Amino acid sequence: MELMVLLNALVTRLLFVLHSLIGVWRVTAAKKEPKYWLLALLNLLLCLETGLTLKFKQGRGYKWFSPAIFLYLICTVPSLWLLEIHHGTQYCGNEPGAVQVNLSNQDFNQSRDSSHGSERTDHHIIQTAKVFVNQLSTICETVWTLALHQTFLLLLVVGRWLLPIGVEITRDQLSQLLLMFVGTAADILEFASETLDIEDVRKNYALINAILAVWTWSMLQFPLDLAVQHIGCKPTASTRRIPSLLLCRYSAELWNIGVSLFIQDGPFFIVRSILMGHFRIFNQMLVFFTAKNILVVTLQLYRLAVITLDFRATILQKSRKGEVGCCPCEPYEASTHAIADQDTEMKEVVAFPPKEESQAPSAEQ
Repeated sequence: MELMVLLNALVTRLLFVLHSLIGVWRVTAAKKEPKYWLLALLNLLLCLETGLTLKFKQGRGYKWFSPAIFLYLICTVPSLWLLEIHHGTQYCGNEPGAVQVNLSNQDFNQSRDSSHGSERTDHHIIQTAKVFVNQLSTICETVWTLALHQTFLLLLVVGRWLLPIGVEITRDQLSQLLLMFVGTAADILEFASETLDIEDVRKNYALINAILAVWTWSMLQFPLDLAVQHIGCKPTASTRRIPSLLLCRYSAELWNIGVSLFIQDGPFFIVRSILMGHFRIFNQMLVFFTAKNILVVTLQLYRLAVITLDFRATILQKSRKGEVGCCPCEPYEASTHAIADQDTEMKEVVAFPPKEESQAPSAEQ
């Protein structure tokens, strides 16, 4: 096993565990009940996955699916649910400079006391750390929750980048996937923060649960790599059906369209429409992002129509040429084979001249 592969696999999962434990700590501090520390036991699943991956896959990833990302969602999403449902009413009056001033005064006092002897250096460091933790605990819960949301989505992208890739996915495909995840994470963060910050939404417990359910549903696209990988097919009898051939040729594009319609923009549009239509909640940003969801859904449907028409034209063209057994799922490979066959025929023509010319001298004799 390569050293860098082992290091990336372990460091990335360690970051996942640490972030999950910070979320559990915030839930315990907000609820003021130690029983919520039991949520930390979910990280045992991630530890088990780490051991199995190192043993059977030598630390590398799987095809089409990332178990580490999926288990990280399981470990972190419950804490964010509890924080959003609790949503403390603590006043956010802590200025960023207040923490620094308090720390500076404490450091000054501790430094003055520690000047009497070097044996108090360790005590000075411990006291400084305690002061820092206490100052972090005074930050209001809404700031903590938003920070956990932001770091959660950033760590999903960075973690997917750091995790070792398998042989089934190339670095070019990984770069495309990461760029998609950045845009997806921004949309998901905007949806959660923009809708849950509405005062009328906070008064409706059922509506909060519905929004969090849609948010959780949209997060399920991160463990999957289908957005950049084609399934591929073989020209067998079972794959000559039109839906199967369409899926073989446009698997990545169809997955992206399905994600937009059924996992992200579609559900987001439904939630925002309910907020405006049923609950009569209107603001400038809500209207803008609703219009944006409508535009994205319309463009995705247009893209689906273009793909269907292009595939239909390919089927008709091949049927007219009599290529019944040819599978249109790999057009580039088919064209490559055709060019190779033409090159072979040209070589045969050059190597063996026509029979009429070779028989002409014998006729004169």
